[in-house]
Amino acid sequence: MSKFIVADRQTDYLLPPSVDDWLNQDQLARFIVEVIDQLDLSKLTREYAGRGSKAYHPATLLGILVYGYITGIFSSRRLEQASYDSIAFRFIAANLHPDHDSLATFRRRFLDELSDLFLQVLKMATEMKVLKVGNISLDGSKFEANASRHSALSHGHIEKLEVQLKAEVQELLALAEQADQADIPTGVSLPEELKRREDRLTAMAAAKAKLVARAEERFQREKAEYDEKMARRAARGDRQEARRQAPQGSRARTTRPWINLTDEESRIMPVAGGGFEQAYNAQAAADAATMLIVATGVTQAPKDKEQVEPMLATLKAQAEVLGAVECLIADSGYCSEKNIKACEAAGIEPLIAVGRDEHHPDWRERHSEPAPLPDNATPVQAVSHRLKTKDGRARYALRKQTIEPVFGIIKSVMGFRRFSLRGLKKVTGEWTLVCLAWNLKRLAVLRPQ
Repeated sequence: MSKFIVADRQTDYLLPPSVDDWLNQDQLARFIVEVIDQLDLSKLTREYAGRGSKAYHPATLLGILVYGYITGIFSSRRLEQASYDSIAFRFIAANLHPDHDSLATFRRRFLDELSDLFLQVLKMATEMKVLKVGNISLDGSKFEANASRHSALSHGHIEKLEVQLKAEVQELLALAEQADQADIPTGVSLPEELKRREDRLTAMAAAKAKLVARAEERFQREKAEYDEKMARRAARGDRQEARRQAPQGSRARTTRPWINLTDEESRIMPVAGGGFEQAYNAQAAADAATMLIVATGVTQAPKDKEQVEPMLATLKAQAEVLGAVECLIADSGYCSEKNIKACEAAGIEPLIAVGRDEHHPDWRERHSEPAPLPDNATPVQAVSHRLKTKDGRARYALRKQTIEPVFGIIKSVMGFRRFSLRGLKKVTGEWTLVCLAWNLKRLAVLRPQ
């Protein structure tokens, strides 16, 4: 007699007639549907009325996208297939099967509306007594763009390719004028080859002009920063000679900027672990008590120092719905006197690390208070002193257990490491969708049982 359970695939199964009976009561897909049904989707339903044949309801498409980002399925074709293969997706789609084109079009079309939906979910969290904004942890992480860094060209590289392509165009034109074209390989179309090279020359000429404009913009920004720095020194009466001279001339060649022909708004950025990737710098501010993301942003800058003020503006705009932020916690990448003053002007206590701390400090430092702060201390010195206090150390420690796990789970558990869309505006919308999916995943755990 066999000791194994027999797998009988020939017997007919009587599945429940309703998809509602196919899923466990505590399954995440149920919670996603419940939350989306409570959102105000009136703007989406008005604009997505469809033409001719009936369209899928925005709540259905949004639920599929959100659950897809939670479970690591980002491709519209894979989402369409999941509506057949997965019971959870069948439940969300109510046993319908939206095609991949409808899903992709819906995602591209309503990126701007995601910000309002993101805020609605946060408002729902406050009404559920789950979210109460107080201490906020801010951080950023690099996510790959939908473009290879090998498609990026520098100003000098473009000039070399232009010489090569122009020579090839002349060679093809010469072959086209010859009566005997026996030297042309079989299957080669001279008009198509010529058009391909001419189109690439046109694209590279436009890219080169953008590189020059970008370099000039960078030069003007650096010059303004330099002038401001010299003005502050003059105001303090500091006559020490500047360590570097003011920038001069266009930097199109000297700074070697790069442009990507696939996604020209992405940038080559250093990534953790070493090396460089074509990427965007995604920003997120998370509530320290709940790990819910309360503000998002995407920047082309590889460094985080200029991202404090935009995040403060977002938090201020959301204050009427979520409440006022009491403290902003960030690592040393955000530290500057300007950022500290901006936080204080907004009525937010800054806890921004001034520098890297030692991994194994003396045990006495962890159980003692620092010396009193002098009266003439600068804002940076004041923050550094605050971080050395027991209260400051305890609150700053929240950063490692809030915002860093958020990025870690998004990348390693949800599997989101690369944007599917291109261009800063679309990427910003997709990052909002990712954070919306994270908040729903987190809210399912925090909700009152």
